[in-house]
Amino acid sequence: MSDTPQRLLFGHDTLECAYFLVAKSTAEINFEHLAFEKESLRHNKNPEPKVITLGGTDFLLHPYGTSGGYPFVIENKDFLIRFGQYNSPSFFVKYQCQALWQKGPLALHEEFMNWADAVGLVAHHEEALSRVDFAFDYQIETIDFNEDDFVSLARKDSRYRKDRVTQTFQYGKSDVVLRVYDKVAEITEQSHKDWFYTLWETDTNVWRIEWQCRKPILKRFGLVTIKDLIEGQGDVLRYLATEHDTLRVPSSDTNRSRWPLHALWQDLQTHINDIEGVGVYRTLDDKAILAENKERIAISIYGYMKRLAALQCVISGAKSCSLNQTVDLLKTRLDDIHEPFIWPSEVEKRVNKIRLGS
Repeated sequence: MSDTPQRLLFGHDTLECAYFLVAKSTAEINFEHLAFEKESLRHNKNPEPKVITLGGTDFLLHPYGTSGGYPFVIENKDFLIRFGQYNSPSFFVKYQCQALWQKGPLALHEEFMNWADAVGLVAHHEEALSRVDFAFDYQIETIDFNEDDFVSLARKDSRYRKDRVTQTFQYGKSDVVLRVYDKVAEITEQSHKDWFYTLWETDTNVWRIEWQCRKPILKRFGLVTIKDLIEGQGDVLRYLATEHDTLRVPSSDTNRSRWPLHALWQDLQTHINDIEGVGVYRTLDDKAILAENKERIAISIYGYMKRLAALQCVISGAKSCSLNQTVDLLKTRLDDIHEPFIWPSEVEKRVNKIRLGS
């Protein structure tokens, strides 16, 4: 590699966990009322989630259940919670991505258990991890490897390209999946998680090495509870980065597993050997993130304004159209399509989605 990869972040990008909770005598959750609220939402012409408060915490109640049989789905910026009165496990929780990077799994677990106590629920069995995604972000100026340079125990692999440029290498399909991919492209084209730019302090040339691990491989290394994860994640990561998958530099040796380790993988293994228990990974300023989102929206709108000005020039035959003229054109069109009676409710919906993380 001509350029040294720069470490940016390590953390958990996805964490799903089953919780076995039962109601105490003072349980606050009224399942009949929740069912009524959900059905009312579902029968609306354009069903939207509704803000509800449980245990002093605001959530969005969705108008649907899950294919796995959970009748209720609620979420906020920290949790996506699927649950049911008669389900086992009774709660299946996905920690939200931004909350994981901001607070870490242990703090989120404690936050969830405090909420459970607030609504009159108590655990009758330890929680059970279902999926954990381990992510390592690097800034890499030049990608000098391809799919054949990875040595993996996975039997299936794939490569995804755009405009003939590789964006993702993937190995495995089941209990362990390795993805090495252009994270900036993924944010731009899919997830729109612009707040990563704040964490990285850059928005270019960031690639992610990510292992998606499901229950069988987690149990193999004794990672059953959140505490197990924090204390024992180094063991599974060392296995993943040394035995399950490696990135090599091709040589004349016919045994690919004896090829020299790529500099990126050398640094990754060193990083993993240094991993200790983690709590809060980074401090995220929510107001700064919102301000950055406003800035990016403004930049996007400015680009559309140029397009609108160009269209007006073609239509009118004028040589140019100033920004002020374009703003006037846009305002005229907005006045035509603006619906003042539904504007407040539409804005309120978006406020709730931003506030509660939907």
